[in-house]
Amino acid sequence: LRVSVESATTLNGLIANAPASTANGNRPKPTNGSNGMYGAGRSRYGSSPGQMENGLSASDTNASIMEQQNNDRILELSDQVARLKGLTIDIGNEVKEQNALLDDMGDGFSATKDLLAGSLRRIGTMLERGGTKHMCYMVSFIVFVMVVLYWLMIYKSSS
Repeated sequence: LRVSVESATTLNGLIANAPASTANGNRPKPTNGSNGMYGAGRSRYGSSPGQMENGLSASDTNASIMEQQNNDRILELSDQVARLKGLTIDIGNEVKEQNALLDDMGDGFSATKDLLAGSLRRIGTMLERGGTKHMCYMVSFIVFVMVVLYWLMIYKSSS
């Protein structure tokens, strides 16, 4: 329930100005010893001026309503802060996992780089020793690999 200060003030004013009457339309007899003219520092509700029937003044009622609204908003904010905290913790965990994955990928690429460097070094040594016969085998192997890769690409794109 959200009530603004203006509407609470208006409500309190309406309650304070409402005529007191009974079911037959007659005003009740005053019980506070006054002459019924609301004098002597007493209101028609039997309390001092500015107070409601429950003993709270209009400003106290407004303050209570505003305090309740503030408490409701504080609860909403605390819920949002809790959700944001959970979200930031989840983001932090995700960043840690991604960093670990990137580190593993970096290590894998380093190992692949070392493997390729060793293979190229061995191929170079083989070509220096073997002459043209090994060169023909190497070119034939490379052409075969390219044809197989081309065939796989065509086959995969058609299905």
